[in-house]
Amino acid sequence: MKGRGNITLGRRGEELAAEYLQQRGHVILERNWRTSHLEIDLVTRAPDGLHFVEVKSVLAPSISAPEEHLTRTKRDRITAAALRYLHSCGGNDEIFFDAVTVTFRGGFAKISYYPSAWIPMYV
Repeated sequence: MKGRGNITLGRRGEELAAEYLQQRGHVILERNWRTSHLEIDLVTRAPDGLHFVEVKSVLAPSISAPEEHLTRTKRDRITAAALRYLHSCGGNDEIFFDAVTVTFRGGFAKISYYPSAWIPMYV
């Protein structure tokens, strides 16, 4: 279970990721979109299509890089959530599965964006 500090860190990371993407032409459609036990951190629209974005935040120094937390199981869950989102909202947009990592060190945050971080087999 996440501790209170991890929840605050995660929320701050999602805020910074959303700002970062908006500065690059994305429109935030959803934050923490949920369906049953599945969640998508950010759903955005950019000129090239619809993006489902997973945000991973860590406090440095960390044992592992934040992108290492994006396991196959996690990717599969995000993909399943995206399918439900598409079913509920419709549309014919090109879709992308992206990741944003936010590493906090002192008073600074390093943001890394991984467009098309994975391509699901069944979408």
